[in-house]
Amino acid sequence: MSIRALRHYVHGRRAALAIGLAAVSGCVGADDSGGALPDAILPDDVGAPVAGPSPAFHGGVVTTTEPLAAEVGASVLAAGGNAVDAAVAVQFMLNVVEPQSSGIGGGGFMMIHLAGWAPDETVVIDFRETAPAAVTPAMFATDHSADVKSSSGYAVGVPGALRGMAYALQTYGTRALGELLEPAIAAAGQGFRVGARLAEETGSSRLELEGGVAAYDEARAVFRPGGRALAEGDLLIQPDLARTLALIQQHGVAAFYDCDHSAGIAAAIVATQLATRSDNPGGKGRMTCADLEGYEVRVRRPLLGSYRGYEVVTTPPPSSGGIAVLQMLGMLERFDIGGDDLGFGAADTLGVMMEAMRLAFADRAMWLGDPDHAYVPVMGLLHRDYIDSRSALIAAGRRRSKVAAGDPRPFEPPPPGTAQALATLAAEAEAEGADTTHFTVIDGAGNAVSVSSTIERLWGTGLMVRGFGFMLNNQLTSFNDAPRADDAPYDPGANDLSPRKRPRASISPMMVFLDGELVAAYGSPGGTGLISALLQVTLNLIDHRRSLRSSIASPRIALDRASRSAETEIEAGFSSSVRATLERLGYAFVDVSDIGAVQAVMTYPQSGNQYGAADPRRIGGVAGRP
Repeated sequence: MSIRALRHYVHGRRAALAIGLAAVSGCVGADDSGGALPDAILPDDVGAPVAGPSPAFHGGVVTTTEPLAAEVGASVLAAGGNAVDAAVAVQFMLNVVEPQSSGIGGGGFMMIHLAGWAPDETVVIDFRETAPAAVTPAMFATDHSADVKSSSGYAVGVPGALRGMAYALQTYGTRALGELLEPAIAAAGQGFRVGARLAEETGSSRLELEGGVAAYDEARAVFRPGGRALAEGDLLIQPDLARTLALIQQHGVAAFYDCDHSAGIAAAIVATQLATRSDNPGGKGRMTCADLEGYEVRVRRPLLGSYRGYEVVTTPPPSSGGIAVLQMLGMLERFDIGGDDLGFGAADTLGVMMEAMRLAFADRAMWLGDPDHAYVPVMGLLHRDYIDSRSALIAAGRRRSKVAAGDPRPFEPPPPGTAQALATLAAEAEAEGADTTHFTVIDGAGNAVSVSSTIERLWGTGLMVRGFGFMLNNQLTSFNDAPRADDAPYDPGANDLSPRKRPRASISPMMVFLDGELVAAYGSPGGTGLISALLQVTLNLIDHRRSLRSSIASPRIALDRASRSAETEIEAGFSSSVRATLERLGYAFVDVSDIGAVQAVMTYPQSGNQYGAADPRRIGGVAGRP
């Protein structure tokens, strides 16, 4: 029985097949040999084979990139907190144990689904950083390298993480902000044992910038004491960060965003981002106290799509990942992926996937940005007829020599006066940092939260706020380097830099439903590569019927450019003969060690069984309640 027939079989019931997954193969410590559920499984996991010693969870699961953060989230659930409470505590803990990737100096997106809500009632809290009022469109249009630009103070966007967490907690949580800060304060003040990933990344060149300049020396003093990178097992104590979190605990978010506040945090943020690299004197930050105080969280409606009968709910712009994943799924739905001719890792399977990636990324480069500041044709890009026209360009066994952005304007008219032919897509998407983090939480009641949080590149700008112990993002370099807006030929300049605008993001928390019931929530770090990672996990679950852990651990490819010379990143694990076949078609491959790091939870609505999986590409942590 095909998955389409299975979908018919369970239609109208509260199906709990959790996208065709083995019942416990996503559990912590479980053997993954159980494989996918058989096609004829009943509409619940009753009778599904149990693999390994770990039981299903029923009181909630937390999956993160760091085990200590997962444990903190699970402890909040154990104390009666809900998924939002646990997610907020995880965010603060990650600032302590994964400071190179996220923290209160950055931003991101949080997707929340409460038990009993329909899929379209899911909300997305956009706490993405914003451009200061004093930025100019061509501010980054210089000959400086991407490394210099991204480590100069003018790359710092107004951070939104703290306001985002506070808003989520006030609106959907049950615990006080101060209570959820306690674990992070303790870990920062008393110290924790450094893991392998943090130890390795304290050796990054991102911490070697501008020796002797106080603003750049600040992070080195913490993460490279005495000039030596940290070693795995070292005790890392961060007293300045502990004091900062304690000030927020005592005084609330005003301590962070108000320059007149006695805490001094906001004034220090503004002062720190005035630093710049010695060869970039024009790179001083543009943020003011008014920018900080005026930061606002955006609450957005999610994007809803369907794939083989499943409801896919994902993040809207300024995230580009949600639209790209929905477009690619829509383009691929007419292919029998998972069938005899399009099995996992087959040449034709990878080929149609790569063509879908090229088409989606061509659209991304032209059309996607902050919808509050630009024409972003979301409904046009997702219109069924538009996606069908893009899908018609894909054929198994064939690589198109040229791929360009499509024209969604007939399906979603733009402002008057934009009927010109489209600009040729000559420029590639701007580089985007891959050192984000993602975590996912579900509680015993079925409330679920999926969060992607970032300071953009590894260690952000390399600037730690003096005396307060947290890193500042370099998010503004996610805008187009040079303005692209033009009337003839038409280019909307959707991701051009302008005051108070949010840069385009790839991070895109997502959830999957069946017959209106939540069955999965996941997301990933990884720059533009995370979009490809999320697509492949979705295909693995639905089409290839792989178990949760197998779907996440399986090798991946990533392609984020449309041009003739586009190169595809590829992990180890694919057949050399398949690779050779694709190279003969004109694809070029670059070997990489990892693409994304997906953190996922699953739930079977009828039984209440819950499972979690953390991507082995990072250390990962899964903790749950029986």
